[in-house]
Amino acid sequence: MRERTEKVVREWPAECAAEVAVVVLGGAWKPAILSLLHQDGVIRFGELGRRLGDPPPRVLTRQLRELEDDGLVLRTVYPQVPPKVEYSLTELGRGALPIIHQLARWGADYAGRIDAED
Repeated sequence: MRERTEKVVREWPAECAAEVAVVVLGGAWKPAILSLLHQDGVIRFGELGRRLGDPPPRVLTRQLRELEDDGLVLRTVYPQVPPKVEYSLTELGRGALPIIHQLARWGADYAGRIDAED
């Protein structure tokens, strides 16, 4: 678990537990990464980047590491040349999918309301 996540888990009162979810799931590309991993099951770094629209590799690497450190993503390295690395969801990662889907529905509704006001 990342230090930041551990601190939030220890310090936030139970009535603010949503903050834990925001810390773990919030961040550039994290919901999209989790959704693609759910859709594809297993995916390699390059393919993940292409499917996301080519985010900067440094950003994608950082987000994947955070998701791995927080236990949502499994990184499997195969000892071969060239190196082969695959990513998949853990049980915790699969458990986050209903939240991701609900956030997506809320986001679409919110965007539609804002567009309607313009």
